[in-house]
Amino acid sequence: MIYIRNLIFQDRIHSRWLVLLIDLMIVFVSLCLSISLKDKLDLKQDNIYYMIFYCSNAILIFLIMRTHTRIIRYSNTKDMLRIFVAVLVSNAAFMFLCNVLFAPYLRFSLSGLGDILLINFFISSSLLMGMRIVIKDLFVYLEEPVQTEKKENVLIYGSGMSSILIKNAIEGQKGLMIQVQGFIDVSSDKIYKCVEQKQVYPIRALDGLKKKFDIKTMLVTSEDLNVDGKRKAVDKCIELGIKVITVPPSDQWLNGKPNLNQFKDLKIEDLLERAPIELCKDHILSELSGKRILVTGAAGSIGSEIVRQVMSYNPECVILCDQAETPLHDIQMEIEDGKNTCKTKMFIADIQNTGRIRSLFNLYKPQIVFHAAAYKHVPMMENNPTEAVLTNVWGTKNVADISLEFGVEKFIMISTDKAVRPTNIMGASKRIAEMYIQSLGTEINNNQDFYPVDGNGATGQTKFITTRFGNVLGSNGSVIPRFKAQIEKGGPITVTHPDITRYFMTIPEAVQLVLEAAIMGKGSEIFLFDMGQPVKIADLAANMIKLAGFTPGEDMKIVYTGLRPGEKLYEELLNEEEHIIPTYNKDIKISKTIPNSYTEINTVIKELLELGLLNNTDQMVLKMKAILPDFISNNSQYEKLDLRLANTETL
Repeated sequence: MIYIRNLIFQDRIHSRWLVLLIDLMIVFVSLCLSISLKDKLDLKQDNIYYMIFYCSNAILIFLIMRTHTRIIRYSNTKDMLRIFVAVLVSNAAFMFLCNVLFAPYLRFSLSGLGDILLINFFISSSLLMGMRIVIKDLFVYLEEPVQTEKKENVLIYGSGMSSILIKNAIEGQKGLMIQVQGFIDVSSDKIYKCVEQKQVYPIRALDGLKKKFDIKTMLVTSEDLNVDGKRKAVDKCIELGIKVITVPPSDQWLNGKPNLNQFKDLKIEDLLERAPIELCKDHILSELSGKRILVTGAAGSIGSEIVRQVMSYNPECVILCDQAETPLHDIQMEIEDGKNTCKTKMFIADIQNTGRIRSLFNLYKPQIVFHAAAYKHVPMMENNPTEAVLTNVWGTKNVADISLEFGVEKFIMISTDKAVRPTNIMGASKRIAEMYIQSLGTEINNNQDFYPVDGNGATGQTKFITTRFGNVLGSNGSVIPRFKAQIEKGGPITVTHPDITRYFMTIPEAVQLVLEAAIMGKGSEIFLFDMGQPVKIADLAANMIKLAGFTPGEDMKIVYTGLRPGEKLYEELLNEEEHIIPTYNKDIKISKTIPNSYTEINTVIKELLELGLLNNTDQMVLKMKAILPDFISNNSQYEKLDLRLANTETL
């Protein structure tokens, strides 16, 4: 077989003139057959002339359309269409020449010519395309090496062009130990039909296909994983223990071929993604382009993504402020390694340090501030409440006041769903920060001559905006990286409670909505994001175990450790007294709340800060509970304070 292959298919590609000669021979033979069928093997002298002129005409058309320059062993449907069109054009051109040239001047008879050309069209096009198909299939057959090990049978989700490209790319690579057995689709008009010699099956057939072909893997394109049909197929694969591999879009393949290194295991983040968020990018561009933009907490998960997305809108400058030296250095290296030419400035500072933050504003004069700096880990802040207050409340007030002092156009605060009916110090501190930011925005809207109590310098007309959303996938210290690390160690996976649920959103999604809300904000609003459906953490853990190729409860156990200090079973995005107002973006709503008086909230924050600086923890937390009557501690050492307050009210 190797000898035959080497004889027919040399390592070098055969000359295109040889291909043209073979095509000409086929055209000549097909014309002879057409004339013979029409005239019953009676070759007249006129027919000899017809053949000479027809072949000359065909060569010219084939040269113009370059059918001979295609490598036959790699022929595709476009090449076949080119042959079909070339034969059609050569027949039409010859008929035209016969009518305007041969018949009037050379006195050839045109009797029966139309029938001959019609017969010839079907014969020659069939032979030319058939020759290419035979050579291509023969090449594939002879090229196939002798297998010493069995190929892995796989399925491909979808039967559209992207799926066909994956199938053809796999079959076109030498030595690739993958065999495509069919396609999975939800399109009723394609099911149980063949596409590219492979059958299309419904999702319900996955169980039988697994048994019949020993299917262990299904390939899906990395785009549109949130489509309902694909999600159902993926969920079924997870249930059956079939591994799901994502393949990048064809425009990301190396040298036009998907590299195995580009095949990635399906991530749990892919299953939790929703339909793409629609943004008014022109509005965002007009708002951010040419502006000096400050991002606090720029080295964190949300802050760093804000930086990445803001840089794509052509700002004059982006100032990255954070107190964490190493993470800030990491994002600086990332920016320097990238292709973005946007100017960036790195500024190390603690947002509690008024003098340092004021020097930042003096130096760079930011026009828009995205305030993402905050302590966010619930159990950590439950044990360190003073730092939660100093950073999340005082730090926010500090940056907001200086923003107003320097006439910043917009101040956008990043908040959390844990601020709603808080059960922990972290959530309560963020809620108090929300109240202060909203009071500032409301005071400015109602009083054009408003001057902050502690302000210095000129009065500004800053628009203060708050955005509130739930957990983000893959953020530092979040549940998914923790589960991944536990799986890599062999388990077990630890979940606090079997019924605990959380809302999830990817970091890019959250930041996209932050940018959109920043543009639509007029001042004093609290924007809520559509977080989709809440996810049961136990189900999340089980799916991650299955994606890793293990069986929950057998290969890897899920251990329930009990709620951590400050945790609650369910998160909320809205307080009971709050109402929502829709916006032009279906994923963004506005919380309709009654804002607090700026003077009152400013006073209580000062009192709270004094207690914090004195390290009088119990009194500070009692003050927080006085500010927030719905702040009821859960699974925390501060539940004793709720009992004390309840007894006081009873007395």
